[in-house]
Parts: sequence; structure tokens; C-alpha cells
Amino acid sequence: MKKICLFLILPIIFLNSFCKNSKKNEILVLHAGSLSIPFKEIAKNFMKKYPDVKVVLEAHGSRTCARQITDLKRRVDIMASADTQVIKNFLIPEYADFSIDFTTNEMTIMYNEKSKYSDEINAKNWYKILLRPDVQYGHSDPNADPCGYRTILTWKLSEKYYKVPGLFKKLDGEMPKKNIRPKEVDLIAMLEAYELDYIFIYQSVACQHKAKYVMLPDEINLKSPDLSDLYRSVSLKISGKKPGEFIEKRGAPMVYGITLLRDASNPYLGAKFIEFLLDKEGQKIMRENGQPEIIYPNVDNYNKLPEILKKYFKKR
Repeated sequence: MKKICLFLILPIIFLNSFCKNSKKNEILVLHAGSLSIPFKEIAKNFMKKYPDVKVVLEAHGSRTCARQITDLKRRVDIMASADTQVIKNFLIPEYADFSIDFTTNEMTIMYNEKSKYSDEINAKNWYKILLRPDVQYGHSDPNADPCGYRTILTWKLSEKYYKVPGLFKKLDGEMPKKNIRPKEVDLIAMLEAYELDYIFIYQSVACQHKAKYVMLPDEINLKSPDLSDLYRSVSLKISGKKPGEFIEKRGAPMVYGITLLRDASNPYLGAKFIEFLLDKEGQKIMRENGQPEIIYPNVDNYNKLPEILKKYFKKR
């Protein structure tokens, strides 16, 4: 009987041991939905370079990523956000020590060949097209995803730029709330199913999907550092860290951030992944996917950086 029990137990012990060891060289990366395509390619090339390492990618809205860590206490190695401020507001200093700015983007309006009035829409008349009664448009949830609150900021800037009083309220009021989805890439399926005619999304995502899109003026697309003061003139309130708490989000040029979590299972491998992202091959992949590097990259808390990452920044 003892031999039979031992025979049954040993494979279980071996399997448990194997599962534990199999995660030894695994890193979990939570990232913004808009990083899905470039990060998939970066992870693939990283694993080619380090064949013993497994990179697990998981996409959410950036604020949802942060809440997975702060509220659900998930043990994560890396978080990459479409807004570096999400890392600073939610994760530093309790869950992370630094935030690295690594790429940028801009707002645009994506559509397809069956979108109503697609042969008419342009940078001058898009808001008139969207406000037609038979047109459906949508955006992501401002409380879950930076693309959502950036859409609202773009609408508020548009009211100033096009000199149309009440434009923000019209755009907000005419759009059914069912057209708001957790993250920007969730909207793509609705666009492809012709449930929506237009979606507010990042230019990189539109390019990656080889889709048609309206290029918006710099005064409203949140792209240009030279227009920081203009962008800051508009704001909205979004949910804070705690239930019932709200924070003011002001307009700003788009900056993506990445960090290594303090309780990362594999901090060295996590740092190596970030190194790969910041190096020539990683930045080339980002550029080819419509997300250029930041000319003068910034990092919060330089002294807290892993040594292998300090070479990319000046000591501050």
C-alpha cells in the first residue's frame, strides 16, 4: 500500500517542482492596450535573445493595470503605461521606485470604408460629421484608460480651437454611454463589426491596424511639447486611488512610462527586458509601430534605477 501511495505521490511532487521551476525565468508584463502589437514583437525578439526566458504579456487600460497591482495585489514584474503619470500617481513609492518615459503618441479618429460620411470627414469638419444623428462614435473609459480621458481633453481643446461654444457638451451628450468601453482597443472590434462609425484612439493603433484615420491639429491632439501650456488649459475629474476620491487630470503632451515593480519575482530579468526596450532594437520596433522615442528621455528617481538602466539617462 505504501509503495502504491508513493507511486502516486511522486509524480505530483515532480509536477509541482517543475511548475515552480518553470516560472523561475518568467516575467509578467502588464501594459497599456495600445502597446499590444509592439510589445508582442519586442517580447518575441527578447525571447530569441534569451531563449530560457518566457515573457508573459497582459493588456488592460493603464489605470486598470495599476489597480491590478494596488487593489488586487497581483505580483507583477513590469508595468508599462500609456501615461507615465499613472505610475507616479498609483505606484510610486509603495509599489515602484521609478518611472521611465520611453515613447509618445497622439490622438486621432479611426474609421473604416463603411463609416458613414467617410468620404467627407477631415480635420476641419470631423465634429460636424460626428454630430449627425445617424453617426455612431465612441471612446474608452476615462476612469480606466488614459485614451479615454485624453479623448475628453481633446474635445475640450476642440471647443477652443474651432471656436464653437458648447462643442464639448454636444459631443459628450450626443454619444450613447454604451459606446464607452474599458480600453481603446476594445473599440476596434465594434468598429470592425460596423457597430461604430468612428472611434477616438491613438495614431499608432490606427497605423498598426492599417486603418483609415483623421489626423487632428497639434492644438488638440496632445502631441506637441511646445503646446504644453495650451493643453494645460483644459481638465477633467477622474477617479482617484480610493472609492469616492477624485483627482483633476489636466491636458499634457503624451508620454508613456514603464517601471519595474518593487516585489518583482524576477527583478534582474525585468530590468533586462526594459534595457532591451530602451536599446536600439527595442526602439526600432517602437518606431516602426508608430511610437517614436522621446528625444530627451526622463526618469524619476535616477538613483533607484537598476545599474544596467542608468546608462540611458543623465544623473539628476
